[in-house]
Amino acid sequence: MTLKQRIDADIKQAMLAKDKARLQALRGIKSLIMLAETEKGGTEGIDQATELKLLTKAAKQRRESAELYAQQGRADLEQIEMAELAVIEEYLPKQLDEGDLRIRLVEIIQRVGATGPSDLGKVMGVASKELAGQADGRAISQAVSDLLNNTDF
Repeated sequence: MTLKQRIDADIKQAMLAKDKARLQALRGIKSLIMLAETEKGGTEGIDQATELKLLTKAAKQRRESAELYAQQGRADLEQIEMAELAVIEEYLPKQLDEGDLRIRLVEIIQRVGATGPSDLGKVMGVASKELAGQADGRAISQAVSDLLNNTDF
């Protein structure tokens, strides 16, 4: 079952359950998928990597909007963004915690033969591809930087 089919099925369930917040988030995801499909100009679906990028981007946008609303004291809008974020995260792969992220990054660093901070770009290229959707890019960058600056990993 493709992501689009899962979303369609979940939209029907949300409509039956009269869950407006979930329905709004699911419709937003479906809209992103449909826009990506029409951008390519074809009627064929999009691949899983593109789906993952779309969901990751949508989650990041919701997270940043919620932070902005929290800073402005708009708890009502922050709650809406957080509810939509929770729905989007259901379709993303499980996020790595900090310990697991560091373990995976140490493996990548050893595999590419990185020795210090000057190899940051080389490690980030591989890490970004392998850990796409499993960790935030900012968290990956920070952890790689820390590990490369402390070469006794």
